[in-house]
Amino acid sequence: MVPTRNSELHALREAYKHKFLIGAAVNPTTMNSQRELLARHFNSITAENEMKFERLHPEENRYTFEHADNLMAFAKENGMAVRGHTLVWHNQTPDWVFENRSGELVDRNTLLGRMKAHIDTVVSRYKGEIYAWDVVNEAVADSGGELLRPSKWLEIVGKEFIAKAFEYAHAADPKALLFYNDYNESVPEKRDKIYALVKWLKESGVPIHGIGLQAHWNLEHPSLSDIRQAIEMYASLGLKLHITELDVSVFKFEDKRTDLTLPTEEMLEIQSKRYEQFFQLFREYRDCITSVTFWGAADDYTWLDHFPVRNRKNWPFVFDLEHQPKQSYWKLLEVARS
Repeated sequence: MVPTRNSELHALREAYKHKFLIGAAVNPTTMNSQRELLARHFNSITAENEMKFERLHPEENRYTFEHADNLMAFAKENGMAVRGHTLVWHNQTPDWVFENRSGELVDRNTLLGRMKAHIDTVVSRYKGEIYAWDVVNEAVADSGGELLRPSKWLEIVGKEFIAKAFEYAHAADPKALLFYNDYNESVPEKRDKIYALVKWLKESGVPIHGIGLQAHWNLEHPSLSDIRQAIEMYASLGLKLHITELDVSVFKFEDKRTDLTLPTEEMLEIQSKRYEQFFQLFREYRDCITSVTFWGAADDYTWLDHFPVRNRKNWPFVFDLEHQPKQSYWKLLEVARS
């Protein structure tokens, strides 16, 4: 008989305890609404938004740590590791960081000073408690000839802003693992750029320890071959790899329908097969992949709701709306036991 109560299920954190950490992104709402599920199945958490610049440091002389501190307390209470997300990003960074009181862009030294002050304060606050940080997030251009995407960080400082962020983070907590984190990491064009950026950082003596593969994947894309090639390419740099934001959308990229109120059986079956294949791959490369974090925990809440298609629900996780196991959960247990 298949158990239906979550407390009776074999915990994912236990199933994979000798392989890699099993993490989930959380927010103040889900830490309450999904509390039992999180405590039962996960041994690592990441703040979905609560440690981003705009949330922690909305004004130059004001920090707001309440939600981040609550997350740290939740992790401690439940024996969880914490990944910090994220220190430097072109998005969700308040305008004051880049501007003077007249609304003009600040100079290079002023911006680097503000970056350093922010990183010093945030990383030092959680020194010894956050074991890994996504130091720089999504700096690489998706397509075209440019290596880096346009941003005010790049415009004012130049590409060295990435190296400086890692240097400041390492100085604030020399024992923390420091990651570059990005999406479309398995798309060959962007993969090559991420590899080139991290190779440059490493050869420049920058204290970088790993690459975060966001892994926002779907029922078709990317191919297993492309994922494997990306893992092998990044691993060749001698760095740790973390799967940082895993979810498997039940909609293919070109699928814009909004009529479904529940996923179809075909969607769930394909999704479970994809999860099985992904975790088989992660197991195969467990010497370099040391953490797998879902970008959520169950289908009652996901950032993919209404994105990229408005008024559309998505069901990307291995636990359903009621926090009960889906086909994908059983596939993950099979992989863990194989």
